Amino acid sequence: MKLLLFGLGLAACSAPRAASPGEVVFVCEHGAAKSVVASQYFNKLAGERGLAVRAIARAAEPQAELSVSAVNGLNQDGLPPDPGPPRPLTASDVRRSARVIAFDCAQPAMTALRRMDACWDDVPATGDDYAGARDRIRAHVEAMVDQLVAQSKS
Repeated sequence: MKLLLFGLGLAACSAPRAASPGEVVFVCEHGAAKSVVASQYFNKLAGERGLAVRAIARAAEPQAELSVSAVNGLNQDGLPPDPGPPRPLTASDVRRSARVIAFDCAQPAMTALRRMDACWDDVPATGDDYAGARDRIRAHVEAMVDQLVAQSKS
């Protein structure tokens, strides 16, 4: 899997990225928690601010199902996650993206994604502290949405 992610990184560097609006791709190790929470909050906030950009969640090494803590937390927050199992990050996802945001880039499965647009390493595991993870993710997402809104106005 590390070789695949390295190849994705090379493909992303050598291929032109999408012009806006594109997608924002959130990638966490298993595609089951942090990326799912981030994509749902991004889509909510972007929709409220009138941005055409939407987010998707992807995995470096997908697990079979979404994390129970993420699903329960999002449901309690009124943001049910998109149905379906976690999906792997593909070169196509990277090429058509406006931004690629990775989580936990020090993890072996994630190191190849350090060179993407950002790496959010300060988010706790949703299983340990959903509220803390959600609040940290939301703060990052709000800042990103603010930046995208400002860019769209210029």
